[in-house]
Amino acid sequence: MSGWSSHEIERELPRLRGYARALTRDAVAADDLVQEALLRAYERASTYRPDRALRSWLLSILHNLFIDQKRREGSEQRRNARLSQLSEGLVAHGGQEQAVFLREIAARFEALPEEHRAVISLISVQGLSYHEAATTLGVPVGTVMSRLHRARAALREPQAAEATRLHIVGGKDAS
Repeated sequence: MSGWSSHEIERELPRLRGYARALTRDAVAADDLVQEALLRAYERASTYRPDRALRSWLLSILHNLFIDQKRREGSEQRRNARLSQLSEGLVAHGGQEQAVFLREIAARFEALPEEHRAVISLISVQGLSYHEAATTLGVPVGTVMSRLHRARAALREPQAAEATRLHIVGGKDAS
């Protein structure tokens, strides 16, 4: 038994949104916070005491969620700063030329057909075997190997990938 109706909750939405915007200073983040607070309110409906005002109960849930988010963000920033300090000197920072090269690789990756990006991601990033990738994609292992070869070639040299594409003999290539 919740002790409130959905209509009563709807009446409190403008105040919840207003308070969330005051806390977050961002409309989208505020809407997310309100949504999360309402979800928590429904999950913990049994903790609501009818002698307490619904508005203050909802606002306290929203406030506590906001504080939890800020603590989490602060903790993550401290961990990242600590990691950055620990890795100082261990990581060689690339120069401008390396940054341009990495941007080119990222652009080539984005330009790959979806099935090639999927294969590269599953095998090179997720660490799946060829067989596991084939099972995941629902294609034969040979197809995975072929796509991986063409994707790697396109990442190394976009012109090389063009040369490895299949061509229709006696007709026109599809573009």
